[in-house]
Amino acid sequence: MEKNKTVKQKDSNKKEQTKQKISEEALWNFNNYILLKDYYDRTISRISARCIRMGNIAIEDYPHYSYILDVLEEITDTGEFIVKNPELKDMIESKIKGGMAALKKNLQEFKDELEKNKAPDLGGVNKDELNKFKNMFGEDPTKGAGMNADDIVDKLMKGHKKKKLVKKVKVVKQNAEMKRPIPVSEA
Repeated sequence: MEKNKTVKQKDSNKKEQTKQKISEEALWNFNNYILLKDYYDRTISRISARCIRMGNIAIEDYPHYSYILDVLEEITDTGEFIVKNPELKDMIESKIKGGMAALKKNLQEFKDELEKNKAPDLGGVNKDELNKFKNMFGEDPTKGAGMNADDIVDKLMKGHKKKKLVKKVKVVKQNAEMKRPIPVSEA
């Protein structure tokens, strides 16, 4: 009996030491991961049912799918933190079914899902296009604010027509300098 008490005391002392080693930030991240994962699972279940009621649409076609990806990104960030934090190793092994291996597997699945659904890379900024819009709207980034798409297209078309008109004037001047008749299609 005395031996049993000693073993229990050692176990409780070990648990206390483990708890003392874990920082408040690490503990918060661990708990947040568990809560977010549970929330994500419940949300996917609920939205799957809604997708069926909406005509059996794919979950990726759900109007608020980007929110799901946002939650998934937060889970991944929090999960990465707890994987990299050595003070949480024992807690991961005891609180997450399958331990560290299962956590890493889940995180990889989440990363794959995020990678599959990320916005396409448009190859960076085209400086010519950027300069064209700067010339059209000026340096003031709020100049085009409040314009609807039709107004923007009209403004672009006016700029395009001005360029054509300038080109026609140049052709007329060149033809006048060379003293040759102006073709009808160019006038």
